[in-house]
Formats: sequence, C-alpha cells, structure tokens
Amino acid sequence: MHLALDFSWTQVETDWRQPTSWVNRSYPDVGLFEDLARIAERGLFDLIFFGDGTGIPNTWEGSIDAAVRRGVAFPRLDMSPWITAMSRVTSHIGFGLTYASTFMHPFYVARLLNSLDHITNGRIAFNVITSQRRADAENYGFDELMEHAQRYDRMDEFIDVCKQLWASVEPDAFIWDSKTGLVADPAKVRAINHAGRFFKVKGPLSVPASPQGRPVLIQAGGSPRGIQSAARFVDHVFGAGKGLKLMAEQRAQLDAALKAEGRDPQQVGILWATKVVVAETEVEAIRGKQRLIADVPPEAVGVWLSHNTGFDMSTLPPRFSLRELNQRIIAANASPIGFVGILARQYGEATELSRDEFFEHGLHAATGYATTQAGTATQIADYFEEIFEATGSRGGFMLVHSQAGHRALLQNITGLLVPELQRRGRFRTSYAGHTLRENLA
Repeated sequence: MHLALDFSWTQVETDWRQPTSWVNRSYPDVGLFEDLARIAERGLFDLIFFGDGTGIPNTWEGSIDAAVRRGVAFPRLDMSPWITAMSRVTSHIGFGLTYASTFMHPFYVARLLNSLDHITNGRIAFNVITSQRRADAENYGFDELMEHAQRYDRMDEFIDVCKQLWASVEPDAFIWDSKTGLVADPAKVRAINHAGRFFKVKGPLSVPASPQGRPVLIQAGGSPRGIQSAARFVDHVFGAGKGLKLMAEQRAQLDAALKAEGRDPQQVGILWATKVVVAETEVEAIRGKQRLIADVPPEAVGVWLSHNTGFDMSTLPPRFSLRELNQRIIAANASPIGFVGILARQYGEATELSRDEFFEHGLHAATGYATTQAGTATQIADYFEEIFEATGSRGGFMLVHSQAGHRALLQNITGLLVPELQRRGRFRTSYAGHTLRENLA
C-alpha cells in the first residue's frame, strides 16, 4: 500500500477547538508545518497532499460572512512556500500541490512546479483540478462557472501543454563547461509552439529538466468525463471514500478507460480519501470520532456543502428528491458528482429527503464523519486490507488530517497503524527511492 496525508483543510471538523490543537499556539507558523512533515516522514508516508481553493466561500446566501465567521475554507494558504520549508527538514516524503486548470496558465504552473521539483530533489506532485467553486471563479474574472465538460476539455489541453513544456529541455541539455563557457546545448532546448483551443504557448521552459522527469500527476475526477481525462495522463487518482461498492465500480471504470487509452491499469493506483481515528482501544477511538461532529454550527455545514457543490444550499425547499436537487445543481453549471452524487447512488435518485435530513448527511460529510473509521490499529488495518484487495491492490489511502488538529491523532497513525501494516507486509519499512516517482512505483 501507499499512504499519503491530506492536509487540505483546517475545518469544518472540530479538531482545531481541542486544547491540544495547534491553532492557539502557532497556526499558520511555518514551524507547525515543518513538525507535520517530520512526523509524516518518520511514518514513511509517500506524500503530504494539499488541496486548494483560492476564494472565500460565498455560495451560501451569496456572502462570505458565514464562511469567515465559521472558518470554512478560511484561511487557506498557497502552500508552495510552506512546501519549500517542509522539504528542507525532510529527505524522502513527497508533496502534492493543487492548482486549477480552469483559471491558471500552463506555462506559469509548469515552470513553478519544475522549480519546486528542483528545490525538493524530485518530490513534487501536481494535483490538477477543474474548479466548480464560484468564489474561485469570481477571483479570476468569471461571471459564471465554466460548463462542466468544457472545464475538462481545458484541463486536457492544460496538461498536454505542461507535459510538452516539461519535455522541452532535455535532461542532459546543460553542460556548464568552464573552459569553453558553454552553458547548454541549443539542440536540446526546443520551443513547443502550441496553438490550441484554450492556450497558445511558444515555450520552451527556462529551467533545467525536472529531477524525476516531470512532477507526478494526480487528479480526482470521479464523473465519467473526469475518469476519461484521468486515463489520458494521470499517474495516480485521488478517489473519494464512498463505500466499498462504489469504490470498486470506480476502479473498474478507470481500468476500462486506461485500456482504451492504451495504458496499463496496473501502473495507475487510486489513493482513497479516508479519515481514521486510531487509538489503543476501540472505545477511545470511537470517542475520538464522536468529537468530529460535536457542536458543529449548522451554518458551517451549509457553507461547506454550498462551496463544494457550487450550489447555494440555503435555497433548498422543505422536501425534495435527490434527482431534483442534482438537476438544479447541473443547471447552475455546478458539480453533479461529489456529495450529492454519492448520496444519489447510495439511496437512489428518487429518494426524498427533508431539509433537516439532508443537512444531517451534510454534517457527516463536511466533518469527514461519514467516512471516518475508528478503531484499534488491528481493526483499521483489517479495513484497509479489505478495500485494497477489493479495488485491485493498486494505490492505497489518502488519510485526511486537519492542519490545525491535535498532534496525538497523527502520532497514533504513525506509531500504531503504520507498524501494524508493516507487520502484515502491507507497507514499506524504509524508503526505496529518492524521488516521489520512485517511491510511488
């Protein structure tokens, strides 16, 4: 198995309100993140992953007020400088950085990630997303969300351009001959002259080739269109935790799409988003899980749901079917998958819910409670093995942990769960490679 830690969020979960959290002492001091990186590397994790969004959520009631008041996706940092600091206190663990192809330009992103790959000695992954969030879109000059399929068309071209740019300077292009004064061979530095539907880029990149060839590519699309795009370029998929049946279905769909692209499905893993609470006893672990939903303000749940679907959940009627809700979401060019799509697949599109029932499901999703597994290291390892085998024994798990959460939860993962997985032969006992690509192989 491969293991990653997802440090994308500080909220909606209540970890930050615990006496042992980092918030009141240092958040977002760089020392906090260096501490997280050291602990994760001691646990031999492959990757620390940072999802991102650049806008303060404003879909709920058309305002940022509730998001600011409750701290939903706020504050949220551009993690590239923090990753640089984290890489200086570690040697092997990788770092996943997120940018939206819907808004960014491929030349800028390709150059930045290549530069970070040099700083980290080949430990960068690029998580490319197609944002459905209105708050992000408005910060980049969009009055409306780009249509769902068009977002993926743009992402496909975006990645094509990045890959061309990363290959535009050959690994042995630089000579640095002090006697002749020759720096690089012009024959090995070539323009790409890309002219497509969304981008026109001459190239080449102005930096040396990446230490690992190019950054590792990660993508989280779970819709049919998202899976189609992932099959074209992805190294690993970031999959939503959504029950064993749906996870097995996504694995099968991805395998079929990879074969259609002429790629070997055995070479592409899925890292399943999972939240775990590990403790010495089951009772202690369950108590920790219950804290996730303790005293969570209802409006924080509404903000989270609205932001992550791109649809204002404050407009919901007293009763509605999941089919009706998804139709309204699609009409708004928001995301037809994710939380509402998973509910529809679990309970059926015709299922009717009251507003209160829907928000109860939303509470469990926003806090991660619905997909959190609580137990001893033995119980969690059993659960991981079941999913791993049912989804093709490729990939592993992206363990969600709050940036601001208390340190003990993370230390129990590295101190209790990791040794149990090692005892079963399911996880490494040392890093085999130097680059992230080598360790994920």
